[in-house]
Amino acid sequence: MISIDYTPHGVCSRNIHVELDDTGTTVTGCSFTGGCNGNLKAVSKLICGMPVDEVTARLRGNTCGPRPTSCADQLCCALDAAQAQAKTQG
Repeated sequence: MISIDYTPHGVCSRNIHVELDDTGTTVTGCSFTGGCNGNLKAVSKLICGMPVDEVTARLRGNTCGPRPTSCADQLCCALDAAQAQAKTQG
């Protein structure tokens, strides 16, 4: 299992914890610290079991109000970092 904590930028959440399977291709867990609690819990539930590529294809570039990013967009950055870690371990 690949597990990282990612510090997002430009959003309300303060930390994104992501877990991927051993191959680094499937999301097995996700949680946010801070941000819109109910919405981020829902996002976390929805993406568990999904391929990382599908999650990033759907969520990358999503914005929040006038911000150029969002917690969902920052989640994609966290998934990128987790996949990079998986490649170095693997």
